[in-house]
Amino acid sequence: MQVRERIENVSSEMTTTERRISAAILLDYPFAGLAPIQELATNTNTSPPTISRFVSKLGFQGFQDFQRSLIGELKERERSPVDLQRTAQPVDGAYLENFLTRAGKIVTNATTAISEGQFDRVCDLLGDPRRALFVIGGRMSDTIAGYLSRHLRQTRDKVYHMPPDPEVWPEYLLRMKPRDILFVADFRRYQKSLERLAERAARDRRVQTILLTDRWLSPVSQHATEILAVPIESNTLWDSYSGAFAVIEATVTRIAENNWKTTKARIESWDSLRLDAGENAHDL
Repeated sequence: MQVRERIENVSSEMTTTERRISAAILLDYPFAGLAPIQELATNTNTSPPTISRFVSKLGFQGFQDFQRSLIGELKERERSPVDLQRTAQPVDGAYLENFLTRAGKIVTNATTAISEGQFDRVCDLLGDPRRALFVIGGRMSDTIAGYLSRHLRQTRDKVYHMPPDPEVWPEYLLRMKPRDILFVADFRRYQKSLERLAERAARDRRVQTILLTDRWLSPVSQHATEILAVPIESNTLWDSYSGAFAVIEATVTRIAENNWKTTKARIESWDSLRLDAGENAHDL
């Protein structure tokens, strides 16, 4: 269990002082917890013995045990396919059947990672035509961002899939207005550039950021108003985005169904223009 989860599990039992410590740790998670115990005590206006009692309440044997857990989380965040292959579980029997069974478990576990209430909030935000929507992902996860943007463009306007080149991001930042939405997909081996983008968007343009990530949480989470943390472990050399894609498919379907009259008219107009300009161009 992650330190963040341990903190959440005992949050209702915390004293005022313990809440202050937990807030400091979560504000710059996990790095704040890696500071020396005296420094953490100074930053939270407490004492080393108070910090020790706090980590014991979380179920750790001591402050060193607490920090070892945080270091382990950091290592998990940076695991590459080479690292994952070393601990991968061999596929037994029919490869495709076994692999799809693993993917199915990831999709099933995604349903418990996101509550219905949060899902409804995210759908309302992404489907709100009053808000411009800016979408971007990481090196591999931008495929998810592209899938989201292509579907939502047929449901509503003002949807922008940002290119991967940071040199052109200022153009999109200048378009952003307060209450607009930045959707970021960022999974382990996180991209620092996406964190900087989210920081500038939240600080300078006052947009709301929705983050799709894994259980170790992209650093973008520090600037996000909604965090969708889905499972990705497939016990192979690759992380799996099957759960993430299922969540996005549910999202775009829900938004389209909630706004079907507008969506239907837009799809019909879209198809008419697409066919005229593309597939039937040879008939002109």
